[in-house]
Amino acid sequence: MKTSKTYYDRAKNHLKNVDFSQYGPLLALIVLVIISSFASPYFLKWRNITNVLRQISYTGIIALGMTFVIIAGGIDLSVGAMTAFVGGIVIIMVNHFGGGILAIFIAIAVALLMGAAAGAFNGLVITKGKVAPFIVTLGTWGMFRSLTLYISGAGEFRSNSFLFPKLGMGYFLRIPIPVWILLGLAVFYGILLNRTKFGRYACAIGSNERVAKYSAINVPRIKFITYIITGVNVAITSVLLSSRLNSINPTTAGSGFELDAIAAVIIGGTALSGGTGSILGTLIGAIILGIVNNMLNLLGVSPYLQGTVRGLVIIGAVLIQRQRS
Repeated sequence: MKTSKTYYDRAKNHLKNVDFSQYGPLLALIVLVIISSFASPYFLKWRNITNVLRQISYTGIIALGMTFVIIAGGIDLSVGAMTAFVGGIVIIMVNHFGGGILAIFIAIAVALLMGAAAGAFNGLVITKGKVAPFIVTLGTWGMFRSLTLYISGAGEFRSNSFLFPKLGMGYFLRIPIPVWILLGLAVFYGILLNRTKFGRYACAIGSNERVAKYSAINVPRIKFITYIITGVNVAITSVLLSSRLNSINPTTAGSGFELDAIAAVIIGGTALSGGTGSILGTLIGAIILGIVNNMLNLLGVSPYLQGTVRGLVIIGAVLIQRQRS
């Protein structure tokens, strides 16, 4: 009797020491899946699941990069317009070099360079110019969108390649290729955040930038790199999105991606003030958003209300964070 009571006390003390708040996004995802499976008979069908995963892969990839930016105390509002800009360049490159396999590889390389350069521009103005990230990325949002419209002549970018769409529409083991890329990047960035000095430095800067400077951390360089990471991720999304559509609309492509990416990061438990965050949490946050949008569609809710729901989810996640802090 005494032994069983001892085990009970140990288990009780162990549960007290567990921080259940860090499992909040995962628990929310499980509950959402259960509710959705009862709400619609089509939700658990494999085709619907793969469609949801494909949809969230585009903003999810951007959100992985945004996680580093927000952890380090920044923000990037330009990612949606940057997606359209780089995506337009990708289509131009594919057409210019003939639309074959070599043309696709060249287009991907150019996209990665353009994304890195765009992110570097944001990071340079923020770190060297000492301008608030909100103002800088709001300005570059307008720049990238207007440049896209200028280059296209306000018309749609269209690819002439028959091979290019296979990248964005292809499957491997019955799972869309963009989803595999998202998962691979999540593993890589999870290691980068949790197992390297760069990840620890980014968290230190977001927690207290002044203390980080006194600790001999090169704050401008770390912040600069976080924006380059986001730019590269935007480039990957641009390639996948333009490949899936085989075109890019300069007006609507990437519209709202910044909101979805930031929402995924916040829902995943990353503090909006910086300092703490999780790549796995961001991935779960992106899936939660995708399921919410999917259920609204399956239940016949007007697509014009989806933005309202996303806004409420973001506000709710921020309120939960404030209560925890």
